[in-house]
Amino acid sequence: MVLEATVVVVDNSEWMRNGDYTPTRIEAQNDAVPLLFNAKTQSNPENTVGLLTMAGKSPTVLVTPTQDIGKILSALHGINISGKINLGTGLQIAQLVLKHRQNKNQRQRIIAFVGSPIFEDDEELSKLAKKLKKNNIAVDIVNFGEEAENTAKLEAFIADVNNSDNSHLVTIPPGPHIISDILISSPIISGEDGPPPGISSGSGFEFGVDPNLDPELALALRISMEEERARQEKTAGPGDAAAPAGGSSSGAAAGGGTIEDDMLAQALAMSMGDRAAPAPAASEDVEMLDEDEAMARAIAMSMGDATGGASGGIDPNFMSSVLNSLPGVNPNDPRIQSALQGGSKSAEEEEEAKKKKDEGK
Repeated sequence: MVLEATVVVVDNSEWMRNGDYTPTRIEAQNDAVPLLFNAKTQSNPENTVGLLTMAGKSPTVLVTPTQDIGKILSALHGINISGKINLGTGLQIAQLVLKHRQNKNQRQRIIAFVGSPIFEDDEELSKLAKKLKKNNIAVDIVNFGEEAENTAKLEAFIADVNNSDNSHLVTIPPGPHIISDILISSPIISGEDGPPPGISSGSGFEFGVDPNLDPELALALRISMEEERARQEKTAGPGDAAAPAGGSSSGAAAGGGTIEDDMLAQALAMSMGDRAAPAPAASEDVEMLDEDEAMARAIAMSMGDATGGASGGIDPNFMSSVLNSLPGVNPNDPRIQSALQGGSKSAEEEEEAKKKKDEGK
């Protein structure tokens, strides 16, 4: 594990307002800075990371090399967009910050985000690269936003500053991808030994989020998933509970028939249970009934229960329309007609008995 002090140089120029990266250039850049901090500090607990801006009136040191990610996040939140970048001056100030690092045993590295046009010419950049190389400072550059214009200059700069392959250029074209995801697989983080523990692409973690990087988001996603699963189980619960009950009833009644047969058998059993006469004596074996017969029997028995209501009888026209609307039911079936007549006679007899009772009083 390399013992290293790193200064991250961020671009806060007016070009960073553009939305060609998700969601904007500056937000995509700022999301990648904590990733770099975690990668460096997790590879070696004695590593430190600082933060510097290179646009506006002049480059500004926001945080000297530290192991406190809270300082980095607070500084990122307070960055203001203004002016244009001064890459040369920014790298020189970063060099001074590294020169005054507390632990002189730490190697020196600068990681610069360049998301706007570079105004220095090739000669200036070449001189600066050779100076950094002489002072044993490695430089990684994330080239995005204006990559078509800047790539040639930055490739030449990296070639001059590179010493034993310790400096890298990562060019990220516009698109729906996220800068952080691309950096994870880049030499800036992975190097020869791969990414440090806890730093890897989201595909290796549940919900696509590394709990080491964002434990609160990972916990919120887990809670949300569990609540949704509980809601779905609660919604499906009554149906699942009714299915076995229906299956047991139909097993006794229809001998493993279809769902429609099960429902007919249950309706028939309920209707038979409400009648005063004993069910076995009043009906045939349900297993011997076909679909039409079972439907007719259920309707007839249900209508028989309705005769005791306030209406005092059954409207023949209404029942005829109901029977005609039922699929697979023949209203002219003798059994249905017999049931209807029986219900009517029963109603008339009850009405007659009631009148005689009233007269006797």
